[in-house]
Amino acid sequence: MNAPSGLTPFEILARYERLSLAHASDTRERMDAPGLWRGIGYRVGPRLLVSEIGEINELLAMPPLTVVPGTRPWLLGVANVRGNLMPVVDFGRFLFDERTPLSDRARLLVVRQGGGSVALLVDEVYGQRTVDEEQRRAAEQEDDPRLTRFAEQRVGEGAQQMAIFSMSRLVRAPDFRQAAA
Repeated sequence: MNAPSGLTPFEILARYERLSLAHASDTRERMDAPGLWRGIGYRVGPRLLVSEIGEINELLAMPPLTVVPGTRPWLLGVANVRGNLMPVVDFGRFLFDERTPLSDRARLLVVRQGGGSVALLVDEVYGQRTVDEEQRRAAEQEDDPRLTRFAEQRVGEGAQQMAIFSMSRLVRAPDFRQAAA
């Protein structure tokens, strides 16, 4: 069966493929450009944060949890993720002492720490974000005292500012590592 333009369906698809590849030809070059930093953007309470893409191993929906007695209120419990037990932390409660509401948008960020992984419950994940050298030069100092030990800078403009959050600093923090009450 021929299309009205005289091309077969296969020829039309091949043409679309050529056009899309030609249109996206510079995407890989921009992603590999020197000075381009890539991260995962997410929201914890009212704050927008971004962490280096290599620091976040996986994004998950909330699995069933087993509560662990005698722990801090921000440790929600442990989850069995593909046969591995993983502590689940209410990230909003740890950072701001505010519970993270469970919603359809809530996700777990899986982060490696010594001896395994930990899952951080966040309000929402925005996906990949890129920060170029110009944005880094224009970055402001983080002024929220609850975040300054993990995030030194904020990038973006106005209400869309994101704190650049270091997961490696978080997993080394003594109060984060000590979940016993």
